[in-house]
Amino acid sequence: MTQEVDQEASGAEATAAVAPGMFASRDPRTNAVLAEYPIDGPPEVDRVVDRARAAARWWGDLGFDGRRRWLLSWKGAIAADAKALAAVITAETGKPADDALLEVMLAVEHLDWAARKAGKVLGRKKVSSGLVSANLEATVRYQPFGVVGVIGPWNYPLYTPMGSISYALAAGNAVVFKPSELTPGVAVWIAEKWNALVPNQPVLQVVTGFGDTGTALCRSGVDKIAFTGSTATAKKVMATCAETLTPLVAECGGKDAMLVCHDADLDAAADFAVFGAFGNAGQTCVGVERIYVADEVFDDFVARVTDKTRRLRPGGGPDASYGPMTLGRQSEVVRGQIADALDRGATAVLGGLGSIREPYIEPVILTDVPEGTVATTEETFGPTVVINRMADLDDGVAKANAVSYGLGGSIFTRDSRRGVEAAERLRSGVASVNSVLGFAAVPSLPLGGVGDSGFGRIHGADGLREFSYPKAVTRQRYRAPMNLLTLERKARDMKIAAWLLKTRHGRG
Repeated sequence: MTQEVDQEASGAEATAAVAPGMFASRDPRTNAVLAEYPIDGPPEVDRVVDRARAAARWWGDLGFDGRRRWLLSWKGAIAADAKALAAVITAETGKPADDALLEVMLAVEHLDWAARKAGKVLGRKKVSSGLVSANLEATVRYQPFGVVGVIGPWNYPLYTPMGSISYALAAGNAVVFKPSELTPGVAVWIAEKWNALVPNQPVLQVVTGFGDTGTALCRSGVDKIAFTGSTATAKKVMATCAETLTPLVAECGGKDAMLVCHDADLDAAADFAVFGAFGNAGQTCVGVERIYVADEVFDDFVARVTDKTRRLRPGGGPDASYGPMTLGRQSEVVRGQIADALDRGATAVLGGLGSIREPYIEPVILTDVPEGTVATTEETFGPTVVINRMADLDDGVAKANAVSYGLGGSIFTRDSRRGVEAAERLRSGVASVNSVLGFAAVPSLPLGGVGDSGFGRIHGADGLREFSYPKAVTRQRYRAPMNLLTLERKARDMKIAAWLLKTRHGRG
């Protein structure tokens, strides 16, 4: 779940009328200043990374069991004060309190899983040596990189970066976290919880600022960068990391499709469609942006979704269905996509250009949008959804795959076997059958995309391995019957080796 805009673009909005060298975080519902934070430059970032380097040695030496105890204590401290953290999330993003608390719950579940499973996933394991090397004991284990830099988003300012932070820490790394300039308070809050437990070991530190601060982190000598954000910004981050061959995991945007077959439970599918399209004001990279519906149930499904969507009420109060556009500039992207779709012949069955009343956007449903328009190919990141027709499931899969993004998707059908088969044909890193976003709450599943949605994985065993590197070790248990690892090989040994090669592999 990602931030899909360039962090640097919002710098001017956030720096007005604050002290030199500082910037303000603001409540997007009212534009009221919440707090001020330093704009960290290269010298400050370098000092933080140096402190992290020393802390990483202590942290790595603790081993899996030692780190597990500290991480579970940190988890407990976060969970015990979850409402306070949720209040910070709500203040900085504008999302409803219940949504913010759910975000805390999901983040805590992932932290718990990473802490408990790291030893099993990354610990030393024996592997087969094979016939030729039977005299060797072969083992592999995963070792931490050292210091990982995490560049996080604003739309899920806790859940998403913790998908990197939790797994990087559990793998044995120290972390330097650069949050979005829109949500620095969330990052500072979790770092303070850590420091209250371990005040003398800066295993988790925060640097704050705009795009230049993120650039400084990429150039600071960290051993890996975990980035969440737009595809365009990911390319800039990747270019900066390339200067020093710093490895990168990138979670970028999405244009996820939902496919509704003729035999689907339409009411359940409609519920999920509304949740996936309009939850968090549509500011969810694995949310539902396109829906392809079998022609024979198209009108019925659209009517159900429209009826359920009419009940939604955006706003800043406790009863709101969703909150404001956290980044005001994103409203123009939404406006442009709606206008282009309508100009190209689409129908607005609910809402339209008049739905944009900043900082809120009322839900918009567009149908029969021509394929190839920006509303069907580019990420919207707002409370709109496109509902188009599909001839059959094969047609739906083809249309779902006809974009440069490849993050998530969903299939709705009563034939679960057929649904799973179609989900596997989606060009995406994750997919759901008869639900949406289910994978987000399953810590053992990896999350990531292909194409313009990025590369690498967070969460699950793959997420733990993402923040470590494999170390292979062999140990000779006894002298080999044939000594081939010498420059004085015996003719007899080479004759036997040639016979083995032909016997074992020469027959295909």
